[in-house]
Amino acid sequence: MTTFASGTDTLTRDALTVLQPGFTGTTAPDWLLRRLGEGLASVGLFGRNIASPQQLAALTAQLRAERDDVLVAIDEEGGDVTRLEVRSGSSFPGNHALGAVDDVELTRAVAAELGRRLAECGVKLNWAPSADVNSNPANPVIGVRSFGADTELVARHTAAYVTGLQSAGVAACTKHFPGHGDTAVDSHHALPRIDVSAQVLQERELAPFRAAIAAGTRAMMSAHILVPALDPDRPATLSRRVLTGLLRGELGYDGLIVTDGMEMRAIAATYGIERGSVLAVAAGADAICVGGGLADDETVRRLRDALVTAVRSGELAEERLAEAAERVRALARWTASAAGTTARPAAGTEVGLLAARRALTVTGADGFTPLTEPPYAAALTPVANIAVGDDTPWGVAAELVRMLPGTETGSFAGETAGRDVLEAAGTRRIVAVVRDEHRHPWMAGALDVILAQRPDTVLVEMGVPQAAPRGALHIATHGAARVCGRAAAEVIAGR
Repeated sequence: MTTFASGTDTLTRDALTVLQPGFTGTTAPDWLLRRLGEGLASVGLFGRNIASPQQLAALTAQLRAERDDVLVAIDEEGGDVTRLEVRSGSSFPGNHALGAVDDVELTRAVAAELGRRLAECGVKLNWAPSADVNSNPANPVIGVRSFGADTELVARHTAAYVTGLQSAGVAACTKHFPGHGDTAVDSHHALPRIDVSAQVLQERELAPFRAAIAAGTRAMMSAHILVPALDPDRPATLSRRVLTGLLRGELGYDGLIVTDGMEMRAIAATYGIERGSVLAVAAGADAICVGGGLADDETVRRLRDALVTAVRSGELAEERLAEAAERVRALARWTASAAGTTARPAAGTEVGLLAARRALTVTGADGFTPLTEPPYAAALTPVANIAVGDDTPWGVAAELVRMLPGTETGSFAGETAGRDVLEAAGTRRIVAVVRDEHRHPWMAGALDVILAQRPDTVLVEMGVPQAAPRGALHIATHGAARVCGRAAAEVIAGR
């Protein structure tokens, strides 16, 4: 491929402007600062870029010293998907917990406080909320990231979340259009397919996105999913019918359209990221998100050159690229000037913890005596999906150690997990912690073994609570955020 090195002509600048790359490290590398000077307008942040709020604020200040209106984006859903608190777990419950409470004012308040913390660190675009209706209980990638399986509930909480986040001066990016809830495949690994009618899509999947548009969402993220009722040939991210025909035309959305990560295998393994990026912009996308796994100058150069080549060959209309770049700049201007109206909360009023406590569903509490002796906390640990990652701690162990000093802990998986837990626990009371028991036969089998010998076991479900409650006490937290673990531990220890 020809390399275009000038970095100064309008076409090359526009090609850079539509990219949202990531990078490695907790300070901005020289190549990234140079690209900002050449026209790059957005940067995506992940857990690897964040050590503390103070460091994050210094990093965004470093970026703004190079370009004062740079659009700094992050994947901070709260709950299981956190980048701000990747090493400790989130101070906010995720969508499923908020949907379980079903108080739209609480959802708005949680989003507003999360937005305030992001804005305080200089981050002004959040790739959230997930507006997916979790209609398939076996969904391996959405689950607790969804407000729930009821369309109207998801719609009203999506709107509340958008309103709350943007009240803090942080642009919401509602995802994953046209809806990733009815999939059994994770698009990080392969291309999911949703075989439902156009009518079902209209009534179920699209309703929360219409609510987000009505609430004024500043950005929308496309999904790497094939929906034959909309386009039998191309996934939504690359489909003009979906992005331009449906989202722009039918739904009347005029904000920024961002792609999901182009390095995800649903795109990278089928089209390649260069070809995929050209097709996405041609279809109507305005910003190309790349950097979850690919985060270097070479990737940026390759994508920039692919877009320039596509324009020069006539495959991509120059007007379409210019329109996309202008939408990016327009959102950058909005975030640079948007002033948040969210005040710092008073001490002792942690809205995230309050929400996590309200989200608990407790079965068997009437006959339960809180623990006073340190138990054995056994986490039956599934493989984490890529969106969540395995860097973020989860469970109730850390909180039980704090409340009941001497608590011992362990993590287990596989066919022998039940026997292994019994052996490790000895005579201690067992607190078994699971995530989506209904999706993991080995996990359900392990619980059978444990409960057969130790019926006094306390069970904490931190995923989607589909399996029937069992154990001496069953606590469904509707998410695995740190505050969800604390709320569950408070019940177990009688705090």
